[in-house]
Amino acid sequence: MTVDVMKGRRRMILLVDGYRDIRTAKTAICLLRYCPNEVVAVLDREMAGKTCQEVFGLGGNIPIIATVREAPPGANMLTIGIAPPGGKLPDSWRSTILEALEAGMHVMSGLHDFLSEDREFSAVAQRRRVQLIDVRKNDERDVACRRGIRHQCLRIHTVANDCSSGKMVTAVEVTRGLQRQGVDAKFVATGQTGIMVEGDGCPVDRVICDFLNGAAEKLVLRNQHHEVLVIEGQGSLYDPRYSAVTLGLLHGCMPDGLIVCYEMGRTHIRGMPEFPLPPLQELIDYYERTANIMHPCRVIGVAVNGHCYSDAEVSEECARVEKEFGLPACDVIRHGPDKLVAAVLDLKQKLGK
Repeated sequence: MTVDVMKGRRRMILLVDGYRDIRTAKTAICLLRYCPNEVVAVLDREMAGKTCQEVFGLGGNIPIIATVREAPPGANMLTIGIAPPGGKLPDSWRSTILEALEAGMHVMSGLHDFLSEDREFSAVAQRRRVQLIDVRKNDERDVACRRGIRHQCLRIHTVANDCSSGKMVTAVEVTRGLQRQGVDAKFVATGQTGIMVEGDGCPVDRVICDFLNGAAEKLVLRNQHHEVLVIEGQGSLYDPRYSAVTLGLLHGCMPDGLIVCYEMGRTHIRGMPEFPLPPLQELIDYYERTANIMHPCRVIGVAVNGHCYSDAEVSEECARVEKEFGLPACDVIRHGPDKLVAAVLDLKQKLGK
């Protein structure tokens, strides 16, 4: 599935308006990190007048504005910059979306609430001849068939013990690290933020369950002309809310190698304190056993998300993981992805791909 997100032609205003934390505003933060040349402003009334660097710690001098009317010249798209639980549109944002549409801007959203199915939004978009781009909308209706998979294409998949642990960021960083080494690598997006960054992909958490494995397989088939696919993970096998999408994606993409992600200091499923997170060894064993049901697979590295900790604490944690598990470990934002890139290349050589 290819989502028309106008990649390369976007001049985006990212709408966050009050949502600034790394989890809720992860869409905006990732677009600032990976597509800064396509972002002209962030809309947040409380922070208006500041720069993105001052508020988010990245984005340089990209301004924060209070209204669509204050957008720099050339702005052509309003992008919903949040990924809240349940994917619901805040009611208070309707007027801002209507203002953007009336100004002749396209509106892009990764929410479960489809803007294109809203009569008021659709009427204005049609009149102003602009697009309502619902990134999660899809028409996947094929089951997996297990035919035509190219052996020479190495498939790497990011997995985790919980949601919002760094699976997408790790996948993007490893892909770009491989590309810097001259490898023909492709980031395969499976969630709304990843699709906005990459310009294509499939929103697997919005695919009917019977067709989820097939949708993941089609992502592989569509992209396997590349040497290496780094497939973005979703959810967690340990999360009682989202384990189904995790399993369908894992079995559908049939990875050769896994990179395990986790956030330092998190002890329970986010938002569900009655569900403790498993020890790292159990996590590794369980993902390997589950993946090997469909295809030979092993964990090749660990991505440690240490955003709440100091450099020294994160380095100590990575050293502990490497010593205890014999796997390369790093924080891809703090340290860069080179250790994980090396692990991918080592697996590629060992498998003769």
